[in-house]
Amino acid sequence: MDNQEIETLLKSELDLAEVHVKSDGSHFQIIAVSDKFDGMSRVKKQQMIYAPLSDKIADGSMHALSIKTFSEKEWQRESKFNLPQ
Repeated sequence: MDNQEIETLLKSELDLAEVHVKSDGSHFQIIAVSDKFDGMSRVKKQQMIYAPLSDKIADGSMHALSIKTFSEKEWQRESKFNLPQ
């Protein structure tokens, strides 16, 4: 599964405003943006992102994930510093 497929999956399954994925083999960095994250605990945010990817994690094609989540307002402030290169 490539970065674009992961972005499309997460955006459609979770109705995210934005999602950005960077990978190095089976290690992935994900930035997800949605107002759904307002008031959610860090664990709940992570669980929300992991859920649609569980099959890929289970089969080993995704070995490690780094997840950052932002509300749309937070992302407006932070995006210039956090967008994967």
